[in-house]
Amino acid sequence: MAFSLDPAAEAAGYRLEAHDTLGSTSTQAMARAREGAAGPLWVAARRQTEGRGRRGRTWTSPEGNLAASLYWPVPPGLAPEEVATLAFVAGLSLQGALVLAGGPAREGSPPLRLKWPNDVLAGSAKLAGILLEMESLPRGAALVVGFGVNVAAAPEGLPYLATSLAAIGRPAEAEGLLRQLTGTWLRWLRIWDEGRGFPAIREAWLARAAGLEGPALVRAGSERLSGTFETIDSRGRLVLRLPDGARRTVTAGEVHFGSAATAA
Repeated sequence: MAFSLDPAAEAAGYRLEAHDTLGSTSTQAMARAREGAAGPLWVAARRQTEGRGRRGRTWTSPEGNLAASLYWPVPPGLAPEEVATLAFVAGLSLQGALVLAGGPAREGSPPLRLKWPNDVLAGSAKLAGILLEMESLPRGAALVVGFGVNVAAAPEGLPYLATSLAAIGRPAEAEGLLRQLTGTWLRWLRIWDEGRGFPAIREAWLARAAGLEGPALVRAGSERLSGTFETIDSRGRLVLRLPDGARRTVTAGEVHFGSAATAA
């Protein structure tokens, strides 16, 4: 099966560049932005050899898994903090696409939840990751949203639990998942409405959140905070309720929820 876009995405002017093998779909997407290519542009690869995740980590994506990135021209005047909330649009889009592509969950299959700030979990295991990168260019700012999904297999030897759609009994094909993702992205992006619709995005994201109202541990640099994951605020920051009742907002950090928070 060939990679393709959802018809609604095609009608909205999105384009697709597909490869058999790439070092990184996000690197390729940003290179196209620097070249002045028209966006929005999806870049997908059947195999990715130099994928990257948050904090400089590598992201392994063998054939059968999905590696795809979206170059999205940032509208003039949109503040960086508003652009940052697209991480939640991306999460909702991917979670919805996974449900559609994988079909009905079998009995006992773990739920697909969103982990702050940008992962999708199946139960307590990582299924997918999202990475946002923005760069100022002569023609305006360019945002690249990278998606890595364990469709057929999960990498081994990781410092955290990982799984795949195949392993949880929701088999899919990378091509079908991308097609669904290009459609769900467009639907959630319209709700987001250049940040004006973030309250609705926030509500939908919280309804799918992993670890909400449970124990959380945040490591940010040398700081270590333990408490309860209370909510996300109007800017998408994690709100942590500390044992003394005080609340701290977290913009970035390594986060553990549930039993992983108490064991870490």
